[in-house]
Amino acid sequence: MIRTYQPKKRQRRRTTGFLARMKARRGGRLSKVLKRRMLKGRWGLTPTFRKK
Repeated sequence: MIRTYQPKKRQRRRTTGFLARMKARRGGRLSKVLKRRMLKGRWGLTPTFRKK
């Protein structure tokens, strides 16, 4: 039986990465998600992905 979560770095980067969040709303303006995280002072605005 296959488990539910099958992690893929490329797919995760495309859905939750910085560029995905930038283009999500209003043609490239800063998205509400990124704006909120910047104002809060988050160290990382989006998840990081390391290459092997």
